[in-house]
This record gives sequence, C-alpha cells and structure tokens, in this order.
Amino acid sequence: MGPMHLLFVTSLVPDGEPTTGYEIANAAIIDGLRRAGARVTVLGFTWPGKRPSDPDNTIVLGEVDVRTDTAGLVQKLVWLRRAVTVGLTVSSIKLRVIAEAQLRAAIASAEPFDAYVLNGVALAGAFENVFSDKPSIFVAHNVEHRSARENSNAAASLMQKALFAREARLLRGLETRLCARADFVFTLAEDDGKAFGLPLERFAALPLVTRKAITVRPVLPVAHDLGLIGTWTWQPNRIGLEWFLRQVKPLLDPSIGIAVAGSTPADLLTAWPGVTFAGKVPDATAFVESSGVIPLVSRAGTGVQLKTIETFELGMPSVATARSVRGIASVPANCIVADEPVAFAAAINAMVARTRQGDRQRLDGRAFHVSQLQKLDTAIRRGLDRLASGKRKVAG
Repeated sequence: MGPMHLLFVTSLVPDGEPTTGYEIANAAIIDGLRRAGARVTVLGFTWPGKRPSDPDNTIVLGEVDVRTDTAGLVQKLVWLRRAVTVGLTVSSIKLRVIAEAQLRAAIASAEPFDAYVLNGVALAGAFENVFSDKPSIFVAHNVEHRSARENSNAAASLMQKALFAREARLLRGLETRLCARADFVFTLAEDDGKAFGLPLERFAALPLVTRKAITVRPVLPVAHDLGLIGTWTWQPNRIGLEWFLRQVKPLLDPSIGIAVAGSTPADLLTAWPGVTFAGKVPDATAFVESSGVIPLVSRAGTGVQLKTIETFELGMPSVATARSVRGIASVPANCIVADEPVAFAAAINAMVARTRQGDRQRLDGRAFHVSQLQKLDTAIRRGLDRLASGKRKVAG
C-alpha cells in the first residue's frame, strides 16, 4: 500500500505568496501533511490573476475574490440575497460560483484518493453533501460561530448585528455537522476543540509556523517604537486595534511612535491622525524587525494568532493580551502578557525605554520555531493514524 492520498479542499489554493493568516496556516498544514508521508492534492479557487504555487498537485476550480471589505454595496446585497434564498452563510455563497456537477467532475479527476481534508467551513459548507462519500479530517481554523457572535455584539448598526447573528446561527449548525462527520478534527488552539465539545481522542491542536526555516538576519535599526501589522479590515482584528488605540494609547508616553501596517478601514485612518498607517508594506518581516516593540492586541476571534507566532519566531520583544497567546504552549521570556490597559501600557512604556537605551531585548527565535514544528508533526501524525484506523475498519 502506497502513501495515503489526501484531497485538501480549501476555498483558496496556495499561490506561493501567503499574506493572510489563513493562507500562512494552510501552507504550514499542507507542508506538515507531506512531511508525515501523505500525498496531498489541493482543490480550490485562486485569487483573480494568481497562479497556484504547486500546479502539478493542484486542481483549480476557478478564480474568486472573497473580500467583503472591497466589495461594492451591490455585490454585498447579491451575496446576501443568494445566501438567504438558499440558507447558506455569506462566506459559503461566495464560493457557489460553479455548478455542483463541475465540482464533482474536479473531485473525480483526483481519484484515486483516500480521504478529504476539509480546510475551513467556507467550501465545505458551500457544497456540504458533496464531501460525505469518503473519510475526512476537518480543519477548524476558528470557532467561526463564536467569532460571528462577537462580531454581532460589536457591530454598530442593527442591520449588521442581525446579519452577523444569522451567520452565527448557521455556522454553529455547520460546524457541529462537520465535526460530527469527520473522523478527526484539527483545531489551531486547544480551547477550540473544547468549544466544539470534542473528546480529546477526536481532535488535536496544531501548533503553527509562519515560515519553513528561521534564517538569522542582521538586526535592523528601529524605524518606529511600536509596530502593529495585520488585516485590520477583518472584524476580530479591528476590535483589538480599536481597543489598543482607545484604551492603551492614551496611557503611553506621548513621545512613543506607533506604526500600523496592513489593510485598514478608511474610518480608522481618519480617526487617528497621530498614528502612522503604512498600508500594505512591501516586506512584512522587515516592518516587524524594524519595530522597537510589538504590541499583540487580539481581543476577539478564536484559533491562534499568526502575528504572535511570527513575532516569537523573529525573537521580537512584545506585550500581548491573553487572547494573543492562546494556543501557544511556551511563551518566550521577552513577551509580557497583560490584559488591562494600565498594565499593557506600563509594560510597553518600560520596554520602549529599554529599547531606546540600546537594549533591543531580542531572542533567537529558532528554538521556538523548532519546538512548534515538532509539536505540529506529532499532532498531524495523530490525525493521520486515526484516519488510517478508520479506513481499516471500513475496509474490514
């Protein structure tokens, strides 16, 4: 019997330039499955104009732009009307751009394969009945229904509150079904498996990495005291950034400079004239490494924070909320965890003062990276062993 052949079903296939946390996580998981000896064929859509990074092992279903923040009002209303008509989440309806028959033909072209890896809820939820004919592993990037509920609570308008509440209700049902059907579930944080009510033998949390290897790079001069980077148009990230700007910033030494990189909603740009909004930066790693201190400000969402993992891999000093370090077994010594604005600001003020005196407080991130990889490989092995034993039962 040859290696297990897995069909990795994902909304977006890797294109070699992972920028969002979702894409970085996908690359780490696919690499991990291959290190464990599995053959992986990836099935999904590409961003418009992008090409898959591994075309020989990728089946492309078409191009799709799933961003809500850049979609016009008409496009958003079309998605919503179609979602309500067929009773799907908006994230799933965006992927209903092909007919079910086309999807089935694409799946058939990957045969023979042993099992599905259903990566996230969007594509698995768009064509739920298509993926039930073989064993499966479900990869829960987040507890999506909980994030949608938090988004509903944080939304300003009644319309948004209602829309997020609808998503939360549908996602709760979808996630329950995907977990129940799967032979094994991978989460990105231990707490998420518990949130789904899964027994310990049916799930494993995957510690992630953001790069294949850590290379020692020259220490860059400090360009800004504090550097924050992320997709701030994503509601759970925005909640954290707003908390930092509203609650923590007023308590900081006024001479401390704050730079924010990544796509940012227009209303935030105008609300904080004293903050440098750098937009999309050409080299995200260089942006992080030219910061004095990294504030890790997650206050919402589930799963794991890839910004946190990258910060630790690069050995950067940081101040983090408890949410930012969830799912991380060993927090490095140069990270202070603080949840109250006063404590968070005090830690930043002290760290920035040390940085300005020439103490960069950097650590070698290679040890953290190696330990994450070892734990990732162990967790993936558990899932594949479970899948193999389930297949043997079916065969027997």
